[in-house]
Amino acid sequence: MIQLKNIERSYKTAAGQSWVLRRINLEIEQGEFITIMGPSGAGKSSLLNVLALLDDAWQGEYWFREEAAHQMKRKQRGELAKKNIGVVFQSYHLLDDLTVRENIDLPLSYKDIPNKQRQGMVADALDRFQMVAKKDLFPSQLSGGQQQLVGIARAVIHKPSLLLADEPTGNLHSSQAKEIMELFLELNKQGTTIVQVTHSEANAAYGSRTIQLRDGWMVSDTAHPEFVSGAAVVNQ
Repeated sequence: MIQLKNIERSYKTAAGQSWVLRRINLEIEQGEFITIMGPSGAGKSSLLNVLALLDDAWQGEYWFREEAAHQMKRKQRGELAKKNIGVVFQSYHLLDDLTVRENIDLPLSYKDIPNKQRQGMVADALDRFQMVAKKDLFPSQLSGGQQQLVGIARAVIHKPSLLLADEPTGNLHSSQAKEIMELFLELNKQGTTIVQVTHSEANAAYGSRTIQLRDGWMVSDTAHPEFVSGAAVVNQ
């Protein structure tokens, strides 16, 4: 489904070039449930932003179902992402001037879905996430946990082929977190490819493959235990 070849990402700082991703080579098969782990500053969220096609400043090759995203213009990448990718952001990224219902409906507006069907899908999502009573409120009127649930509902409502989640249960209590992870597992069984970033071993256990990052390098991959990181080679 996805192939990354020699992906690198850096930022210019007063001290010079600061690298957050180094020589990332990664293949993601359709239907996988992958967990990305590592300490703070390892590059986890940076890698997720590359996968989400939200970041344009990386170098390397990104193939999405044999389409060369690295050769596309920003608008083309945006269209590819809207049609295929759902993202659960750690900081919610809800639109402040839209209600809960309108935020959840947003991804459906990019697809050719009749209005009546869209309304039904949004109603089902509101019910599923127990947000019916909040549907006309704005994000500023919600708690952090409620905003997280709206963000998750928005990410999954259009049944994306790829779901990316950055600490998806970070602001939820334990029972809600378990429900969300069970939902992810069910979506995965139905064919959705999932990549989650998490510090939670409990959440990681839902996945079938774990990738560890350190200082921007991939240092282990349970699907490829023979993998030797670029960092290890450099430091020898």
